[in-house]
Amino acid sequence: MNSLLKNAVAAAAIGLTITAGAGSAGSALSAAAPPTTVEQVHGAFADGSAWNRVVPLEQAKDLKVVSVQNPLTSLADHVAATRRVLDAQIEPVVLVGHSWGGGVVISEAGQHERVKALVHVAAFAPAEGQSVAELSKSYPTPAGSEHIVADKESFLRLTQEGVSKHFAQDMPAAETMLMAITQGPVRGANFEERTPTSAWKTRPSRFIVSRQDHMIQPDLQQAMAKTIGAQVVSLPTSQVPQQSRPEDVAHAITAVASR
Repeated sequence: MNSLLKNAVAAAAIGLTITAGAGSAGSALSAAAPPTTVEQVHGAFADGSAWNRVVPLEQAKDLKVVSVQNPLTSLADHVAATRRVLDAQIEPVVLVGHSWGGGVVISEAGQHERVKALVHVAAFAPAEGQSVAELSKSYPTPAGSEHIVADKESFLRLTQEGVSKHFAQDMPAAETMLMAITQGPVRGANFEERTPTSAWKTRPSRFIVSRQDHMIQPDLQQAMAKTIGAQVVSLPTSQVPQQSRPEDVAHAITAVASR
């Protein structure tokens, strides 16, 4: 009988040890850093599919990826669309912005509590109270600007030549044709709107500079990157490095997300 009692006590002790160990492991897991979400914001003359080439590369690094569909109708509308997606996330977010829609929008939407870092991809990075028009006025007019046409409601589109020779000149002709056909018209007045806040003042930033960009002057990109104190990745690309050099862009984004 004493032997049976000793065995029962020993079994109970082992059970308590296992339970305690499991509790410790659970505590360690709960204390681990939560996974990161990459939220990507497209720019003018595009839509969320502009990120299609980098998404699988980011997912291969076990990142959750979401892309915003911007209406291209106003800065306020863009920010609202971006914030709706941010509100739906539960993990820390690396907010990535391209061109006007990305760079200007993430300068404001990036103040969201979920956002831990910013990545500007061939983008504008205005200060508080600045517009894209003001940022650009001290630099030569980009060649691509000559291929922008307006409709009767002052929404802007790029011509086929503008897309193939100035927006995405490092992409195959078959793809630039599709890009021209499916582009999103952007309200012209958007470029005159002033950014209320600058999230780059409170968030670490990375800036991908496109050295062959015909839409945003590369020298302006370099100057903005310096102003915001961003780490710079320089690529010999057009305005759409996320499409022509997706591996390089994905690497830059995942490096930020993995911190």
